[in-house]
Amino acid sequence: MTGRAVVLAAVILAFLSAAVRAEKIVLGLSAIEVGITATFDGSDILVFGAIKRDQPVPEGSSLDVIVAVTGPLTPVIMRKKARRFGIWLNSEAALIDAAPSFHAIATTGHLPDILRDTEDLRHSITIPRAIRSIGNDVTDSTAFTDALIRIRRSEGLYTLLEGAVDLTEQTLFRTRIALPANLIEGRYDARIFLVRDGEVIDVYEAPITVRKVGVERWLFNLARDRPLPYGLLTLSFAVLLGWLASAVFQRLRR
Repeated sequence: MTGRAVVLAAVILAFLSAAVRAEKIVLGLSAIEVGITATFDGSDILVFGAIKRDQPVPEGSSLDVIVAVTGPLTPVIMRKKARRFGIWLNSEAALIDAAPSFHAIATTGHLPDILRDTEDLRHSITIPRAIRSIGNDVTDSTAFTDALIRIRRSEGLYTLLEGAVDLTEQTLFRTRIALPANLIEGRYDARIFLVRDGEVIDVYEAPITVRKVGVERWLFNLARDRPLPYGLLTLSFAVLLGWLASAVFQRLRR
């Protein structure tokens, strides 16, 4: 390839990249922090935004939006039970290196139709792609991953809401992501993907902090940092409750 051809190819690639970057996401969140209290029974986060363009909307191509909210990654040990001599015992175990504690996806359409598999592999958008499980010596590690997904879906921790993102005039979008009551503390990442013809052309990320607040936070810190006073406080509280229950029972007997 001649020098002129190399320069021409570079110019064409730069032009195509600029065209792809001509659409950008401008995002808003209804909350950037979620507080967990004793009465916390879940919450909703409104994700809304707009698409900023430097050029008119391209004709003859489809635009889609994917919203993914992902909780902290943690290792998980999955065990398989088998019946041995009339009792159920753990027969096999697999370590899943990193699995999201929470993963919710909302889309404008059927996910396999709007997102190419190579883009999913690159950005780890779908639930199976967000789970990392490598180095297992078990016969079928996929079965353990599928079991984890099934369990966390039943607990409301893994959700896929196809068609839940409203996209108006290929410019404004909004959706709601439900956070269940059984969240863990940590940083949650809200990622919004702008997809055209199956390819991700822009990504916007925003953090959401989930933490205990109020008395729950104080007790959590006390148990972690000062276990002896926490143990004495718990014991005293248990003795007090026992005494109160005994006093009420004695009064009722009279």
